[in-house]
Formats: sequence, C-alpha cells, structure tokens
Amino acid sequence: MPLKRTLERTPWWLVTIFVIALVLLWNMVADQSYQRIAGALSEGLLTTIGVTFTAFIIASSIGLVVALAGFSRYRIVREVARFYVEIFRGIPVLVLLFYIAFVGAPEVVNFYNWAMQIPIEQGWIEKARTRDFTLLWRAIIALAISYSAFIAEVFRAGIQEVSKGQIEAAQALGLSSWHRFRLIILPQAMRKILPPLGNDLVAMIKDSALVSVLGVQDITQLGKVFSSSTFQFFETYNVVAFMYLTLTLSLSLLIRAFESHLRRNDHH
Repeated sequence: MPLKRTLERTPWWLVTIFVIALVLLWNMVADQSYQRIAGALSEGLLTTIGVTFTAFIIASSIGLVVALAGFSRYRIVREVARFYVEIFRGIPVLVLLFYIAFVGAPEVVNFYNWAMQIPIEQGWIEKARTRDFTLLWRAIIALAISYSAFIAEVFRAGIQEVSKGQIEAAQALGLSSWHRFRLIILPQAMRKILPPLGNDLVAMIKDSALVSVLGVQDITQLGKVFSSSTFQFFETYNVVAFMYLTLTLSLSLLIRAFESHLRRNDHH
C-alpha cells in the first residue's frame, strides 16, 4: 500500500523531464561538440538572465504604479490606467519590440534633442544619437512595457482581495493613505500577488527569446549564429532548449514550493 500510494503521488511528468535533462547534461559533459556548444552559449545565458530580471523589475514597478492609479479617486487617472493596460495587453510582444526599437527609440532621441536644444547649441551637452540607445536596452524596455500591463492586473486583483473592513479600521485609526497601503494593504496583497508574479517571470524568460530578432546576444541568438556556422542544428538547439528548460523549470518548482508554503501557513 505505501508503494502504491507513492507511485500514485509521484509526478511522472517531472520524472520524465528530469531524465531527459540528465541525458542532455550527460551529452554536454561527455561529448566534446556539446561542450563546445555550451561554452559558446554560456554568455547568452547570462544575457538572457540579465534581460529578464532587469525587465521584470521595471515591469513590476510600472505595474504597481498603474494598478494604484486604477484605484485613484480621480476618474481621469483611472481612465488613463485602464487605457494603458488594455493597449499594451493587446499588442504582441514581438510587435512592441519592433515598435520600441525602430519607432519609439528614435522618437525619444528626437524629443530629447528638441528639449535640450539650447544646452546642445551652447555646447554644454552633446546631441543624442539613436545608436546611443542600445538594442539591448530597447529590448528590455519593450519587454518591461509589455509585461507591466499584465502585472498591473495582478496587483489590482491582489489589492482587491484585501478586506475592506481592515482598510476602514485603519482609516478609523487615523492612518494616512500611504501608511494604510504600506502597513495594511500591501503585506496582505503580496500573499495573493507573489505566485502569479512568479508565473509572469517564467513567461518572461521564455518571451526573452524574442529579443534575438534585434540581434541581442542571448541564448537564442548565439544558438542561431553557432548552428548556422557549424551546421550542428540538432545539437545546438538541444542545448538551447536545455538552458531554457533549466531556467523555467527551476523557477516553476520554486514557485510551487512557495505556494505550498503559503497554503500551509494559511491552514495554521
């Protein structure tokens, strides 16, 4: 019976993935061609992690501001927040990448040069050039703007879960809006917000592969370059898939463990 119960509870999907990962890892360790590919893509792994986490921090900051704007007492502020969310949730990430990279960045540079026209003419500062706005940062900003709309909805849902009675009690105690948010609303909302935020982070890791279309040297771009020069497409994309799978699966398991921890605390 204990063995049967163990077999029933075993996540065979995870066991299968683990076995496949071990086979790929063994090939990367034992096969020189896999070692060469992994070495060539290692820099791209660092770029992917850097792009993802930088964009996620920016997206979370913007998302929180937009979510709070949605609760504003002023209708115009609420309408602007809703407009932002609906617009950027409706634009595909790839389209937004192209738009930010080839339309938004040049326009920002032109606006900066126009706003700083007098200091530039006086020679106090240099005129900005579009190429000074690197493709890496254009990709990060595009990912951040795209995901900020989804993260804003996550924050909004979490804040709405907080009991109105507790907020009213805090008002009765004379707490200011900022103190109510910092001491009452945010700590309770984060218990609801953190798991879906983690899921958005996993999704962003996968969508970060899209930055390769701008030539950013991430895992996908370096894999594309390496495979096209060596014609080792099968081996190269095995390593690419392994790296993404390692990142996303590890993070997903951490999120599941955190959710289980929260549920146990709630029961206690």
